[in-house]
Amino acid sequence: MIAKDKAICLRKVDYSESSQVVTFFTRQHGKIGVMAKGSRRAKSTSGGAIEVFSYGQMVFYPNETGKLATLKEFDQQPVFMGLRRNLFVMNCALFAAELMDHFTHENDPHPELFDGFVRFLTDVQTASDNAEALSLLIIFQLTVLGEFGSALVLNRCVNCSSSWNDSVKNIYFCSTANGLICADCEGAFVDKLRLSKPVADCLTQLRNLKNADERLLRGVEKVIIYHLTEILHKRPKMAKYFTASASQ
Repeated sequence: MIAKDKAICLRKVDYSESSQVVTFFTRQHGKIGVMAKGSRRAKSTSGGAIEVFSYGQMVFYPNETGKLATLKEFDQQPVFMGLRRNLFVMNCALFAAELMDHFTHENDPHPELFDGFVRFLTDVQTASDNAEALSLLIIFQLTVLGEFGSALVLNRCVNCSSSWNDSVKNIYFCSTANGLICADCEGAFVDKLRLSKPVADCLTQLRNLKNADERLLRGVEKVIIYHLTEILHKRPKMAKYFTASASQ
């Protein structure tokens, strides 16, 4: 049976001189691997070659046997062309796409996450500077973690539940505990990062991300990358573009 859905390209591989294998994230069908026959032709039903972040309405023939679906049509809409005007912005978008690919599963829809991904790409391509783009990426990364049951505990100590205030001098991040721990509890945890006060302030009060400079945001991103590496059991490929000049 033929199906229709809104879709964003997460990955693409050239299959032949005229065709591609494309991984789409769709709103109602989740992640789908698709054979796009003839998509690299100028007069194809997809309007030309499909690239990462190509977005639009797709018509396809699902395959229930675990094999690739077959793309019939893809009405591309050039809504994310702004991503390519700034290398840092593009790297932020590619990092987000990498996480979407890692965390999502075939035929497992997350319509709210799809909408959030569209909003993120829309907002990040118009970011005024690197700091704004990075703050948007951090919020989206936290959203992805929350969507898949790994929301970080940032408003209190994970172990003793004590809340944060100005008198707390030392705060640590523990990946296995899935959040922040206080100085009184940190001795019980092996894997931990001691956070500087500015980084801790951003994590305990996310509204501070909006006014943080790029160097501080890279320090926050370093913590998130550490956590993602522990969860995925490998370092995200795009992480190398965000760890330079990070101050923890």
